[in-house]
Amino acid sequence: MAALNAALNADLTITTCEMHTGGEPLRIVESGYPQLTGDTILEKRRNAREKHDHIRKFLIYEPRGHYDMYGAVLVSPDLSEADLAVLFLHNEGYSTMCGHAVIALGRYAVDRGLVKTINEPETQVNIQCPCGLVKAYVQCKDGKSGAVRFHSVPAFAYKLDVEVDVAGYGCVKVDIGYGGAFYALIAAQELGLDVRTTRTATIIDAATAVSDAVKAQVAITHPESADLSFLYGTILTDGHNVYSEEATANVCVFAAREVDRSPTGSGVTARVAVQFARGQIAKGQTRTFESGANGSTFLGSVHAETRCGDFPAVVVEVAGKGYYHGKATFTLEEEDNLKEGFLLR
Repeated sequence: MAALNAALNADLTITTCEMHTGGEPLRIVESGYPQLTGDTILEKRRNAREKHDHIRKFLIYEPRGHYDMYGAVLVSPDLSEADLAVLFLHNEGYSTMCGHAVIALGRYAVDRGLVKTINEPETQVNIQCPCGLVKAYVQCKDGKSGAVRFHSVPAFAYKLDVEVDVAGYGCVKVDIGYGGAFYALIAAQELGLDVRTTRTATIIDAATAVSDAVKAQVAITHPESADLSFLYGTILTDGHNVYSEEATANVCVFAAREVDRSPTGSGVTARVAVQFARGQIAKGQTRTFESGANGSTFLGSVHAETRCGDFPAVVVEVAGKGYYHGKATFTLEEEDNLKEGFLLR
């Protein structure tokens, strides 16, 4: 705590742009964040985690944030084709991919002039995420940005029907899909729950129990990077996995029991990849994915087939829209004994 307090004793002022996608917040840092060292985005992510984590807590934790706050820090890309690069912040640390943030950042990049040329009816924005390059396509008309669709990094079904022993629920089968981050996928009814009607606290407990079981019992290795080789969270679904014109709902619980308000962009990516591997959705079919938390929706489809290491993979298209809802300037007073932030659930 002493080291953290010392780090925050400087004259710290950070300004942000506040957005949300499907109700999931995105706090975009605009000024005040220190320059990160590292030649690659993963090295910058490591530097942020090891040297500047007090600023993540300053922005994400209470009293400036809350348990389920989400943030983004723009950094210099190391891919020549990228228009910008981004690090994602949450209550536990630093994600490798975030679809709702990419959707919001697509609009933000167009509106802030972070791309060289604005084209109508659609402007392409290349966003380097820790998991790789994600291509966003922003609707543009009369100088105004609108809905956004993005093409994911190669997504794949990592394991299907894996048996895990979950505390309080016994032996269950889960699928593990990768959509820029790894998720365990399970129908909520397998745990006696309903993603649209069960209390959020119960959903959190169940999803966390599944995540804990998978982390303890299943080895997860990304074929290209050790930095990506971890389970990010669990997605409880309504079990309606076969393609239909009706929406399929889910709730994602990730990081340290954090609940995504949106349908979860990288989660939709993972779900589509698993559904494709099972023959439940075909290339060109567009499915509506609904948040069991608040009813907001994303569209998901298979854009192309590809590979990731030895895994057959797909590029998934996810579509939605981010919205602006404010700006903020965050400061501290040195005598504030809670200036380092805290979390309360």
